[in-house]
Amino acid sequence: MQVGSRAPFHVHSQRQKAQAREALLGYILLAPALLLFLAFTVFPIGFGLYISLHNWRLGPREFLGLGNYIRALSFGSEFWPSLGATLTYSLLAVPIQISIALTLAYLLFQKIRGRALFRVVMFLPWVTSTVATAAVWARLYSPDIGLLNSLLKSLGLSPLRWLLEDKGVFTLIATGLGISLPDWLRGPSLAMVSVVIYTTWVFVGYNMTLFLAGLGNIPSEMYEAARIDGANGWQVFRYITLPLLSPTTFFVVLITVIGTMKAFNHIWVMTQGDNGTLTASILIYRQFYEFQRAGYASALALLLSLAILLVTIVQNRVAAERVNY
Repeated sequence: MQVGSRAPFHVHSQRQKAQAREALLGYILLAPALLLFLAFTVFPIGFGLYISLHNWRLGPREFLGLGNYIRALSFGSEFWPSLGATLTYSLLAVPIQISIALTLAYLLFQKIRGRALFRVVMFLPWVTSTVATAAVWARLYSPDIGLLNSLLKSLGLSPLRWLLEDKGVFTLIATGLGISLPDWLRGPSLAMVSVVIYTTWVFVGYNMTLFLAGLGNIPSEMYEAARIDGANGWQVFRYITLPLLSPTTFFVVLITVIGTMKAFNHIWVMTQGDNGTLTASILIYRQFYEFQRAGYASALALLLSLAILLVTIVQNRVAAERVNY
């Protein structure tokens, strides 16, 4: 009876030891990644939060509490116009990029000659240095020696100021037609639209590649069955491709929105945030490096992160009803 009563306890003890060894091994394997995460993600965020609570400058540092946040969120603060410019940039760039990328992916998914070459050519702008290509496009947009204005002049059209134009595109169009528009209908500045055109050229190839991967995961039997049932090309695209591509579309839209809301490099190179392109990222950079307001810049950065998080949560809620997994 003693042996029989000890056996279950012995087995249970051995099982606990094995589970403990497995858990210890798991923690050891996770330790390098966890340390990197703590060092380069958790600590910078925590330290940024600490800085945002101070008037952080060279010399004495004054504790302000929520003073920097109150200043950023107060009426008349420069944060609100910059956030508006950020949302405008995102609302312009995301639909254009997604629609063009999806169209190109669908076309290049067909069995056409030279599709591999076209895929590579469309992807090249994304792998090229953003600073270099932005500088080249800024040259193309030059009012004096830019190629775009040279083309307009050759067609008998008036040259544009492109990146130097702070007037809204709707105002410019209305002025050309001899119509006067109120300020609330001015639209985004021509400089902002010019940046969006460049952004589309750069990132449409990357989004196209993601859509191509999603198209490759759709079973070919679905298309064959639809064609046997007499479905035309639009019906196949509408009722098969789009629903089955919805997880990929959700992911592409998500990363594109996040990317546009924190975009910095090309906007700074092309406009330095002038002429209606002062996005939140540019404002943070200027406050930090030009005005040496590290505390205020940190507060702005955390507020921008919260705005991106809020937009992401809304996207997830909306996508939960429309994505077919």
